[in-house]
Amino acid sequence: MIVVMKQGATKEQVEHMIRRVEELGLKSHVIHGTERTVIAAIGDKRDEDRQSLESGPGVDEVVAILAPYKVASLEVKRERTIVHCGSLSVGNCHLGVIAGPCSVESEEQTLATARAVKAAGATALRGGAFKPRTSPYSFQGLKMDGLKILAAARAETGLPIVTEVIAAGDVPLVAAYADVLQIGARNMQNYRLLEEAGAAGKPVLLKRGPSATLDELLLAAEYILNAGNQNVMLCERGIRTFETHTRYTLPVASVPYLHDRTHLPVVVDPSHGTGHTSLVPRTAAAAVAAGADGLMLEVHPDPETALSDGYQSLTFRQFEETMALIHRVAEAVGKQV
Repeated sequence: MIVVMKQGATKEQVEHMIRRVEELGLKSHVIHGTERTVIAAIGDKRDEDRQSLESGPGVDEVVAILAPYKVASLEVKRERTIVHCGSLSVGNCHLGVIAGPCSVESEEQTLATARAVKAAGATALRGGAFKPRTSPYSFQGLKMDGLKILAAARAETGLPIVTEVIAAGDVPLVAAYADVLQIGARNMQNYRLLEEAGAAGKPVLLKRGPSATLDELLLAAEYILNAGNQNVMLCERGIRTFETHTRYTLPVASVPYLHDRTHLPVVVDPSHGTGHTSLVPRTAAAAVAAGADGLMLEVHPDPETALSDGYQSLTFRQFEETMALIHRVAEAVGKQV
């Protein structure tokens, strides 16, 4: 349930109600809005608990949360969450563009890409240092060396780094280098990893699993939020269906659907969602038109020689053209890159 404080409730009244919530054995999440403060009380609730909280000082009303995901729900927070991280802003009227190679392959490749995507207008650099691959014989990433290369790219360009963490035990190491922790599709329901990432204090980009429902995605996000991290971005990267014309099926309708149910920003990954370079620009534009708060695009100096996902990566020139298209659509729908 949520405890809605009256407009103008004092700091002392809010703190008193936080203590009351916790005395009842519930977990409190405080959300400060522009007009009023809301306290989400998470846990097993009883009618007498609700009645007890309703009589508290400065309380306007106590409302049950109907959605299975509590803190992520619009019932708790009507205002859109905006995630800020250096030059990256994602949410509401802000459109973040996260671009870079699928894998960090070398310092030369990563720095060249970082320079190119920044010049074209990207607001963050993506790159995999740790790469979970379907085959154990595929390139697994440069790991620690890859993190150091990403840090060098940030030092030169100023772009914040988005990189994947694949194991709970790796969170402290990756968080020491990354600005945003990415939870990949394979790990969307790795709940121990979600909790550790939530506790790390860095913004988290959570990708939808290829067979996951949107409710399951939101419940996965709830693990991160429940760990005390409010800076969560949902990422639609396509789901597995019977279609074979694309790598995955990218449901752009996920964007407005999620906006109707959660205050969290929604990022779309048309590179993984289509798996074909030729489809990426127009699909990216469609995502922006549907209201996406961010895009994640794979860019490589020479996709033909890429160690992973070259067939869905844009060249520098293609990325420039895609950014020009994105800007036109963003302006039409009231988004600012």
